[in-house]
Amino acid sequence: MGQKVKIFDTTLRDGEQVPGCQLNKDDKLNVAAALDKLGVDIIEAGFPISSPADFDSVKSIAQQTENASVCGLTRAIEKDIDVAAEAIKPAKRPRIHTGIGTSDLHVFSKLRTTKEDVLERGVAAVKYAKKYVEDVEFYAEDAGRTDNEFLARVVEAVIKAGATVINIPDTTGYCLPNQFGAKIKYLKENVTGIDKVDIAAHCHNDLGLATANAISAVQNGATQVECTINGIGERAGNTSLEEVVMIIKQHEDMPFYTGVDTTMLTAVSHLVEDKMNMPVQANKAIVGANAFAHSSGIHQDGMLKNRQNYEIIDPALVGASGSSIVLTARSGRHALNYRIEKIGIKLNKQQLDEVYEQFLLMADEISLVGDDELKKLVADYVVTNINS
Repeated sequence: MGQKVKIFDTTLRDGEQVPGCQLNKDDKLNVAAALDKLGVDIIEAGFPISSPADFDSVKSIAQQTENASVCGLTRAIEKDIDVAAEAIKPAKRPRIHTGIGTSDLHVFSKLRTTKEDVLERGVAAVKYAKKYVEDVEFYAEDAGRTDNEFLARVVEAVIKAGATVINIPDTTGYCLPNQFGAKIKYLKENVTGIDKVDIAAHCHNDLGLATANAISAVQNGATQVECTINGIGERAGNTSLEEVVMIIKQHEDMPFYTGVDTTMLTAVSHLVEDKMNMPVQANKAIVGANAFAHSSGIHQDGMLKNRQNYEIIDPALVGASGSSIVLTARSGRHALNYRIEKIGIKLNKQQLDEVYEQFLLMADEISLVGDDELKKLVADYVVTNINS
């Protein structure tokens, strides 16, 4: 099966940072339970020090989660780590996720300090977190825009300090896939001890490249992908969990696999969409309403002859109800006949040709022809021909 890629879900932390997507405790517990059943390896349950409510939710998620590791986010500050450690204490597999900005912009503009200070603070945070848990993940914020040589120094130092996972975030979604993959490769080749830890890719979607960057990272040595259901997250969102999982599953030429039950993807997508009040765009890959819908006559004809002509994923594999042949003015005779037979009516070729002409007139008027309109169209055609 090859190398397992661990799936780190941050829907309840990075995803919940989207304006209007805040959840109450019960909803967070429902989503966390679904993620655990889905088979994600790590659930980032929240940022415990951010509020008493978030602390309480993280603690409750830690108590109920059966399989996944439960992670709490912190800054490289002892008080953050104290609070996170208390919140995740009930977890069967607790993890503290701590870190600091490493790019020149973050070091000099945001933190207003020096690179040496950043390195020291990162090491200190990891050592402090290790007093509470064995599993400590370190994030180098804005690693995507961090000089590789300095990034390697920081990564090597925190590994020596006890970090078990190194998170390389493309925080602003700036990198191109080849650049981000090369960054992971550079670390693999230049950091002592890197083979003893997991390397995580945490990519944002500001330029629409989050999934591509995450896959490039995996191809170059990353063993964990940080993602969210439906790709929700700060600004333009995060790497989409369903996209990463299905890319890995469908590309058998890549020697990777995940532990995610793909047949649950659509249901979990709908759950998050509903609870977070964040509609999924119709053309969203894997889980969008149109992901398995076909309206072009050329596509419909090919689909009806062999699904694989235009679908590389069996809808059942992601828990979708099935493919749909959508009737519009762009649809052809093959698709129309298929849909007419679906409602229990058979027409000969001449009848189909005549109905098709009427169908085009109707489709130009109402854009989308459903079963009710189709029944009316066929009924009117039959009555007209009987009376003539």
